[in-house]
Amino acid sequence: MKILASASPGEVRVAAWGAGGLVDYALWRPGAPDGVGDVHRGRITARVPAMAGAFVAIEGATGFLPDSEGGAGASEGTILAVRITRAAQGGKGPRLTARVDMPAGSGPPALLQRGPGAVERLASLHPDAPVIVDEAALAALLRPLLGPRLSQGRGFTDEVESAVEALTEPVAALPSGARLSVHPTPALTAIDIDLGAATADRRSKTASQSGLNRALLPAIARQIRLRNLAGAILVDLAGLSPRRRAALGPDFAAALAGDPLRPRFLGFSALGLAEILRPRVHPPLHELLAGPHSAGLAALRRAAREVAAHPERALALRASPAVMEALQADPVALPEYAHRAGRALRLRTDPALPPSGWVLEDDRP
Repeated sequence: MKILASASPGEVRVAAWGAGGLVDYALWRPGAPDGVGDVHRGRITARVPAMAGAFVAIEGATGFLPDSEGGAGASEGTILAVRITRAAQGGKGPRLTARVDMPAGSGPPALLQRGPGAVERLASLHPDAPVIVDEAALAALLRPLLGPRLSQGRGFTDEVESAVEALTEPVAALPSGARLSVHPTPALTAIDIDLGAATADRRSKTASQSGLNRALLPAIARQIRLRNLAGAILVDLAGLSPRRRAALGPDFAAALAGDPLRPRFLGFSALGLAEILRPRVHPPLHELLAGPHSAGLAALRRAAREVAAHPERALALRASPAVMEALQADPVALPEYAHRAGRALRLRTDPALPPSGWVLEDDRP
């Protein structure tokens, strides 16, 4: 097992890679962190008995502090130290805990301590794995935290890049020719399993499909973990009656057991859908990869590769207004590109492009 970190302007992609391929994957965007683990000085702005908690103003946001996490008995106006335990989602602010071993001090709401980034998180999850980063500045930042575990070298090999690229697609290949399709909605994530060529078996149809579904469960659990799917998850296995699906319950629970977020297999619905509840802490991968900010960071990653291969090239980024706004709101990405390239990236707004559209071109007058 090893932890690999590949840095590009405004983003670090982090993979835990073992003998069987990807084990964990995460993104770290220093200019737009999700805030999980951050410690803030907060001020209670409203108590909400109906929700058994209180709203707390922190730097740049309003979070929710449950009574069970240290909010009981605190009144409006109380100053206290809080830690973000769950990132904001769907218009809701972050979830907080007051179980923090740090004084709040006095003054307005403020960030007191930044939480761990993705490299630190995966290094903590796999404490015996060496950590390899591909950039000197990132190595210098992490060395005080990781010590001799850290080395600088090649980040992602072509094999790792291919595995990571596969996670950007909603359809994943499973063993024996089966496929998994991920369909996120605001309320839940639906996963559909298609056995496809995997059904070419000389056994009876029922025995074949039952065995194939059982064999696929570890791969399904692996995709849930790699994509960081969270909240309510429904899985539609292929070709079995609800009664026969129920027999796979213990196998499903066993497949999920190695996940560090400890998802719960709740059983099968009357329609035969496997019900899983996986805690949401950081945003799911599909949310991070959607939208203009992600598109802009992808453009900068491509541009950085181009200038690394051809240092004499001066590049321009033509992008939609939304992409431009997202990049300019990120305090890290564009300055990091300029530092790498030795020159700023020329920016050209093109309203004719789609919201996440961009084109990289030579910088010509």
